[in-house]
Amino acid sequence: MFFKKKYSYNVLDPKHVKDPEAAFIIAIRREIEKLNDVKIPSMSWGYDTNNGPATWCKDYPVANGKRQSPIDIVPNSVSQEPSLQNNPLRVTYKPEPDVDISNTGASVKVQMTQQSELTGGPLKGKYRLEQFHLHWGSENSKGSEHTVNGKMYPAELHLVHWNADKYSSFGEAADKSDGLAVLGYFVKIGKEHKGFKQITDHLKEITKTGSHSPSPGKFDPSCLVKDDISRYWTYEGSLTTPPLYESVTWIVFDDVMEISQEQLNGLRSIKNCENCCIQNNYRPPVPICDRSVKASFSGASKLK
Repeated sequence: MFFKKKYSYNVLDPKHVKDPEAAFIIAIRREIEKLNDVKIPSMSWGYDTNNGPATWCKDYPVANGKRQSPIDIVPNSVSQEPSLQNNPLRVTYKPEPDVDISNTGASVKVQMTQQSELTGGPLKGKYRLEQFHLHWGSENSKGSEHTVNGKMYPAELHLVHWNADKYSSFGEAADKSDGLAVLGYFVKIGKEHKGFKQITDHLKEITKTGSHSPSPGKFDPSCLVKDDISRYWTYEGSLTTPPLYESVTWIVFDDVMEISQEQLNGLRSIKNCENCCIQNNYRPPVPICDRSVKASFSGASKLK
């Protein structure tokens, strides 16, 4: 028998926010709002014209850096790197006894607690899975952050890992040049994703920014990764949201994750701090500058 947990408190009340830093910020905001009788936006950045990617460089100068992400991947300009085939990418994920699903105001985030690891490929050492989230568009013709020959997909999945061999926590690793590794999957519309359904079934419980929902029962993050992970592109890049740290080794698969239209619509229904549906929460591609993109495979891309 299964029942949904109902919260009798405001999930944006500092007393009920798990992250101490977030709770502190919320508390300060509320005091200022009381004193000045005004509402303060909960994020200084977003995806609208007045606070979107084109404006991020004002508060985050690194936005104009030479190691920024995402990029447009041009397969004909990519060279195959033999060492990537000689050192296969390995995903060793462990089932989560339960997961915390949250609305960050910019996306849906699913937090991991087990020691799930990513090794091999372009990586030196073990990288631990911290969380995953997605970016999506308001319509199916757009939404992904990376593009291939300029083509966008309806959404993009990011599985975020940190260098557990060199650093003691995600926070310590986040701004280091070798601190993070992100697996990226383009998302297309098709049949329902059975594993992802455990997440999308709870989206109605996190429509408000800052809200959390526990997902009872085991969740295996390996359901998000294809059996064949031998075909990918990799390059040195950054976080695609502020603070835009240039700390990410990107691994973008020459493959897609398939979800249903209903599942994508569920993502589009969660709301930001202005009580508007989160849509078009993607950063457009930025210049590749003098970087090179390497492929783990030869021949043409499978993506169409």
